[in-house]
Amino acid sequence: MKKFNFIYYLVFLLLFTSCEKNDGTQLPYDYSQDQTLSIQETLEKADWKIKQVTDGITWKHVQFSQIFESKQYINMFEIDLTKGFDIEIPYVKTGFLKTSDAATRANALVAFNGSYFNTSVGGSTVFFKYDNVIQNPTVNGFNPYRENGAMVIDASGKPKILSKPSSGWTSVAEPVALAGGPLLIQNGEELSQLNVDFNTARHPRTAVGITADQKMIVVVVDGRSSQSQGLSIPQLSSLMKALGCVSALNYDGGGSSTAWVKGDGVVNFPSDNGKFDHEGERAVATVFTVK
Repeated sequence: MKKFNFIYYLVFLLLFTSCEKNDGTQLPYDYSQDQTLSIQETLEKADWKIKQVTDGITWKHVQFSQIFESKQYINMFEIDLTKGFDIEIPYVKTGFLKTSDAATRANALVAFNGSYFNTSVGGSTVFFKYDNVIQNPTVNGFNPYRENGAMVIDASGKPKILSKPSSGWTSVAEPVALAGGPLLIQNGEELSQLNVDFNTARHPRTAVGITADQKMIVVVVDGRSSQSQGLSIPQLSSLMKALGCVSALNYDGGGSSTAWVKGDGVVNFPSDNGKFDHEGERAVATVFTVK
């Protein structure tokens, strides 16, 4: 009888462990599946779940079973810049700030994480200018390809994406500028990227782009899970191009990638806790809020 109970316990333990491992965590995905549609066709045929957050802000999300030869969960904000939304960048110079907390305090409609930061003490590690005051320069030794672009906001509140001037970021005239990178698209053309692991590996990603008809496209791609593998930088660039962006920039990704919607909270699956749920949000240094 004792032997039977022991065997029963082992079987139960194995089944329980198996269920735990298949609960949307870090399992490998079958890359052998053939992708027959182009990225553009895949986006057009996708069963997007769509919510009109307000007039001029649309939130779309979908889990692709097959895009870029992999499974991906993608959230997207489409923001009509002709509607005059207020785009702000809450920040901390030291310590950390969750995207969700910044969004709630700002009474934002949507929000997403900003750029790179010091994971030990907090604060931006790339150039950040706010209200015409340089809050942080890019730290010495920072990889140039990860701060070769910036989203700037002019005095009228209109955002645009710039490449780094030859004279450096301090020469930018706009009162608000947050550097990031790599720069993905400029003048409607995808840019070539360095062959380095940061660019070639699949990771969760956050990107922002501008379309020819003055819409801001924000994309948050989940990763590091069997439910969403994440994208390389060239794949992210192709995605932003297919979404109509004529300029686009990569911001901080990995566990930092977070999308937030008023009334829904964190809507992507941040990876910082190693689980495919909404609880793995990483605190960052800069956050974009839109209201």
